[in-house]
Amino acid sequence: MDIWSTLNDTFLDWGSMKAVLPEMLKVGLVNTLILAAASVVLGTLLGMIVAVLALSRKRWLRWPAKIYTDIFRGLPAILTILLIGQGLSPITRHWWGPNPYPLGILALSLIAAAYIGEIFRSGIQSVEKGQLEAARALGFSYTSGMRLVVIPQGVRRVLPALVNQFIALVKESSLVYFLGLLASQRELFRIGQDAAATNGNLSPLLLAGIFYLVITVPLTHLVNYFDKRLREGRPTDESGKQDVVLKELAHADHR
Repeated sequence: MDIWSTLNDTFLDWGSMKAVLPEMLKVGLVNTLILAAASVVLGTLLGMIVAVLALSRKRWLRWPAKIYTDIFRGLPAILTILLIGQGLSPITRHWWGPNPYPLGILALSLIAAAYIGEIFRSGIQSVEKGQLEAARALGFSYTSGMRLVVIPQGVRRVLPALVNQFIALVKESSLVYFLGLLASQRELFRIGQDAAATNGNLSPLLLAGIFYLVITVPLTHLVNYFDKRLREGRPTDESGKQDVVLKELAHADHR
């Protein structure tokens, strides 16, 4: 009985949860979503550039992309965040003061771009070579064929892996607190940690964990939905429309 009472006091102190709930909703949840969303957008754009460079026929474009990927996939996320957040702070202080928030987003985006770039690269390489050859036969240039035919198909095939990476970004946003965010910039984990230290129990941290689950669990089910759709494939009657679609794209590209 004493064990259950101790666990209840440690994790299920409803008073502590109720006290920190408004701040988690108004500050923590908003900042977590901002960090994750900004990192997803910037990381996806950078990742696509990295993937295209990694697939280039020119070695002087391929190798920088490979080195970038090896570095940011090999370093621990917290180390990258600290190196960028603290190392670039003296330079960026002239632009936005001592605010570490933008550098936290930059660090998360650079980390994400390395993984997203590899996801895009594998997806693009999984597209049959005949797709590009068919596009070239219809009058596409190499660049247009990649941009309008190959890359869209590759991205569609790796949607589950992309959503998994987005989930990872939501969780990694909690590491930005190491940069010393202002009170108005704290994310879910930091608010829960501060409240737990003040109250002497872990109930606020448990509440922060619940918020993370509210964000990530729907994304997890979205991954399963995409994966099921891709495994089932499209109806066979759509396969005959491929040449028509390519011709329409070629016509639009020439206009």
